[in-house]
Parts: sequence; structure tokens; C-alpha cells
Amino acid sequence: MLITAARNNMTKERIMKFKVREKEKDARVDLFLSQKNIGFSRSQIKRIIDIGFVFSGTHPLKAKYRVKNGEQIKVVIPSARKLNVEAENIPLDVVYEDASVIVINKPHGMVVHPAAGNFSGTMVNALLYHCKDLSGIGGVERPGIVHRLDKDTSGLLMVAKDDRSHQMLTKQLQERTILRKYIAIVDGMMNENFGTIDKEIGRHTKDRKKMSTVTKKGRESVSKFKVLQRFSKASLIEVILKTGRTHQIRVHLSSIGYPVLGDKVYGGRKIRSAGPIIKRQALHAALLGFHHPKTDKYLEFDSELPDDMQEAINNLKKHY
Repeated sequence: MLITAARNNMTKERIMKFKVREKEKDARVDLFLSQKNIGFSRSQIKRIIDIGFVFSGTHPLKAKYRVKNGEQIKVVIPSARKLNVEAENIPLDVVYEDASVIVINKPHGMVVHPAAGNFSGTMVNALLYHCKDLSGIGGVERPGIVHRLDKDTSGLLMVAKDDRSHQMLTKQLQERTILRKYIAIVDGMMNENFGTIDKEIGRHTKDRKKMSTVTKKGRESVSKFKVLQRFSKASLIEVILKTGRTHQIRVHLSSIGYPVLGDKVYGGRKIRSAGPIIKRQALHAALLGFHHPKTDKYLEFDSELPDDMQEAINNLKKHY
């Protein structure tokens, strides 16, 4: 039961208090709070607990703490602090935008998140400049990247502008109600017209930078594919993601003997030239559909194949 929701004018912190009911007693405090409509996922709530912002009385709690009947749990949501990343005036191909969400058509070669070796020129740098109405995502004023695309994968990407929208879109991902359709050119002429690849994916046992279907701790991973066009040495296919593991499409297709054309990580020796070989992995996020996090209206967007992939297809028609 929500007792109060107030804002401390001195610190700009948001304070919420919840009283534990009989049927809720003995639950872990992170689970207890995740069942309250406070706009945070369980992982975000755990981070708030870990930094000492959840209390029973004046005593800070750990995530594993079991709540007691009649106990009052206080949650302090710190004001959104600035992300330590520089906003940069980088052009973005904005497909859709409102106060809750923005959909970007990402070019290949653009990194989504700043990381070692890529602290500037990323999509986050661009979004911080472009979006003037960001609120706190996990306590930090930043774009809420709901799902990612690899640096050399092009196409549609959705970004939440606030915690509530981020939570709702993430929930859709978890419930597999978001439609993500990719177009890929694979090395080799596929025999099957369509199929499902249902293989767990985890860290490669020897190369920690790679993912693999041969792993000690794999997670459920499902990709559905359909052949759109065949060439003598390659195939143009459509792939629909049912789950969203790191490098999922590239790992799955490589595991069945049809690596994505141009994929230098998972292609191995099978990579051949398609006329002038495409200079990156031939993978494009072509369609994205989801329910709006505030209105629940279904939205669907598509993106045409970029020039380099279309050129590769034309070369395949002529020479392969």
C-alpha cells in the first residue's frame, strides 16, 4: 500500500513509503518493491537498494532482506544526475519521436554505447544532444537504450526517454511481444525455405569476447528464418528474433553453416567475395513493432536496405 509520495525540496529527492501487508510478509524486499507500481524494473530497484537508498526506519536494507508484516519500507529516489558523457551534434535519422520514446534508423559503423575505444561519436553522444527532454533512467539523465545493435549492424533501434517507458518497453522484450525483423545475406545457398534455430547461447569457452552455441552457461535463444532469394553462393533471408541475446543472429546462422556475409568474427574461412565484398556484416534491422509505453497503441516502423547491402545483392544477381 502506498503511504506517501513526496519531494524533498532541499535535495530534489523523491521519497516513497510502503506498508507491508500480511500476504506480503517474508518476501525479499527487492521483489516486494518490484510488485509496486513505482516505474522501475527489479534490476533497477536492486541498484537503488545496493547504493543504500531503501530503508526500514533509518536502517538501510540489502536486496535479500525479508519484509515483515506491518513494516514500513522507505525508498529514496535520487534526482537524476548528469551522465558523464559529452553531448555531440551528430546527425540522427529519426523515424519517430514523442515525449516517451524515440526510434532511430542507425547507420552501420555507429557504436550505440560509449566504451573503451569509443568514447565519442556514439549514438548516446548524439541522443544527449538531440533529446532535450530526457528524465532519469536508473537515476542517471541519459537515453534508455532498450535493445542494442552491433556496431556494424544497421537499422531500427528504440530508445526510452524516461524510467517508466524504459520499464514498459523492457517488459515487452521479456514477454516477447516486440516484433524485430532483420534482413541478412548469408554465405551459402540455404536448402530450407524456412526454419527455427533453437540453440542456447552463452560465452565462448575459450574466447570471452565471442558468443557461442557451445557453452557452459547458455541462455534460451530462438531465431526464425525465411529464405527470400537464393543465389549460387549466397542467400537473402529474413530473420525474426524471438529472444535477444548478444550476437544472436550471427551466432545462430554461423552454427548451422550459413554465416552472415562479411562477418569477420563468426564467418571463419567460409567468407567469400560477393562481387566487391561488403565491408561489414550484411545484417539490417528492417522492421520494428511495439506497443507505445504510455498509450499502449501498437506502432510499427520499417527501414529500407542501406546502399551497401543493396549493392551486394545486385552483385550476387550478376556474378553469383
